[in-house]
Amino acid sequence: MFGPDRFAARLHDVSLEDLCAGGIRGLIVDLDNTLMGFRESELGGEHVAWVEEAHARGMRIVMLSNNFSERVSSVAARLGVGCIPNALKPLPFGFMRAVRALQLPRRAVAVVGDQLFTDVLGGKLCGLYTILTEPIEAKDFAVTRLFRFFERVLLPERRLP
Repeated sequence: MFGPDRFAARLHDVSLEDLCAGGIRGLIVDLDNTLMGFRESELGGEHVAWVEEAHARGMRIVMLSNNFSERVSSVAARLGVGCIPNALKPLPFGFMRAVRALQLPRRAVAVVGDQLFTDVLGGKLCGLYTILTEPIEAKDFAVTRLFRFFERVLLPERRLP
């Protein structure tokens, strides 16, 4: 339940070719420390290019975040993707809303995020394929720092800052 289906160093390291070959046509992507650094305001060029390539391959993307509406909506608009802010991850409600927004069966959707206890656990609770990335930076919300400790215990091979 706690183990991701795949690991990747960063979002742009997730192979879109492999996902497409595996039948994945929709992506639920986390914002903070997955798509961009915690409290950063600018998107990295490699992540923008990754999203553009996903769109070029016909993939649908929804950003799912526990962050507030204004930040999530702004980034989603810049990328041309849907968004669900205030998702209350790992509860399944936001994930299921994202799956409905993608209009795809669950077997065709992957979740990509940097947190084991929000992104991966929530995706697993909904029967979704999960990919755990390394966080972009060490800064996190206080509660997230606590969860990072438990991530190190459960996944000692993971490289956390």
